[in-house]
Amino acid sequence: MSILTDFRIKIAAIVAVVMMLAGTVVYAQLEGTERGVAPLASSGDFEVMGVKVDVKGDNAFDARKKGWEEAQRKAWKMLYKRTQGSETSGLPDSTLNTIVYAIIVEQEQIGPKRYIATLGVMFDRARAGSILGVGGRRLRSPPLLVLPVMWSGGSPQVFENRTEWQKAWARFRSGESPIDYVRPYGSDSESLVLTAGQANRPSRRWWRNILDQFSAADVIIPMVRLTYAYPGGPVRARFTARYGPDNKYIDSFTLKVARSEDIPKMLDQGITRLDSIYSNALSRGILKTDRSLIIEDPFNMDDLNLEDFDIGADMVTDTGESDATESAAGNGATEAGGETPTAAPAAATSISLQFDTPDVGAVGRGESSVRSISGVTSASTSSLALGGVSVMNVTYRGDIATLAQALRAQGWQVQQGAGALRISRPGQ
Repeated sequence: MSILTDFRIKIAAIVAVVMMLAGTVVYAQLEGTERGVAPLASSGDFEVMGVKVDVKGDNAFDARKKGWEEAQRKAWKMLYKRTQGSETSGLPDSTLNTIVYAIIVEQEQIGPKRYIATLGVMFDRARAGSILGVGGRRLRSPPLLVLPVMWSGGSPQVFENRTEWQKAWARFRSGESPIDYVRPYGSDSESLVLTAGQANRPSRRWWRNILDQFSAADVIIPMVRLTYAYPGGPVRARFTARYGPDNKYIDSFTLKVARSEDIPKMLDQGITRLDSIYSNALSRGILKTDRSLIIEDPFNMDDLNLEDFDIGADMVTDTGESDATESAAGNGATEAGGETPTAAPAAATSISLQFDTPDVGAVGRGESSVRSISGVTSASTSSLALGGVSVMNVTYRGDIATLAQALRAQGWQVQQGAGALRISRPGQ
């Protein structure tokens, strides 16, 4: 008896170890520590980057203070020339202090009495815009989901690992861009949905589900391919601007750096040029939302409130002259023993339907099967879970029991609950 007990204990211990290892594997796949970089919050304010200063002061603090003040003066002149196309003598420091709300340190060297730096200056759009004569509001593109694909070492990556391309997009300040970038950063299940393979998947139904999760209207696909001459040596980067669910090509260009440590700087320059490409494409009408991605809700007569329409008088006018004819015809039919019953249309019911989605094709097959049932006016997946159970919202003219019978007639195994159905194929 003791031998059997010891054997059971060993089996239980082995099962526990296997379950712990399986949990560790799943955790490692979804919760990697080297995944995801949150993007910087980009406002609509004026930004002037790359302002170089080299000043001296009584001490390190005084030199830095003078350097920032000099950066404000230079940045204002740069912003004025960029928006007005002409030179300016500048503004007093007291005025600049009221319209500048942030200094961004890109690179700095602080000495005992000297300050050398490359800075960025952010101006409040409302206050600076009133001086420049530039409106505080401007038109922008619809929200566009960013799918940054980087090719390095012969394989593409998006959010599987924390790449330099992802970091560059995270630190990109898009406040002055006419493109409304929606930048995910690979948290939770984003790394499983947003992959390099998704860029080549034209299924509109699949793209609608993804774009709906990020409240985006369309997608842009900025790509970069890095080629190393040798470790630590020159690096060549080929940038390509693509967009849309069909992965359409817009433009491309090449940049080079002499050392691998300069890759982040090169990627920042590449994003700036890509932003210019996308902005020009938007102004030329090339970058526009794909109509096939627009979801139109089905029209349902039962949802209309007829009390909001003054149709009583129209009904009397339209039917008054034919009442006698219809009455006579009705009497004739009654006398002949015939009856013409008219059934009231069934009210539309919203039903939640759960179904298995082991792959992408199962989503389309499930929706098509449900839509083919008579009385179903709409069927769309509202919650997608690949490899698990997804949820479909179904609008049906009839009760839930009738829909369950129709699904069983199509070969589904149906479990009925309160306002919901669970369907599956035999053998699943």
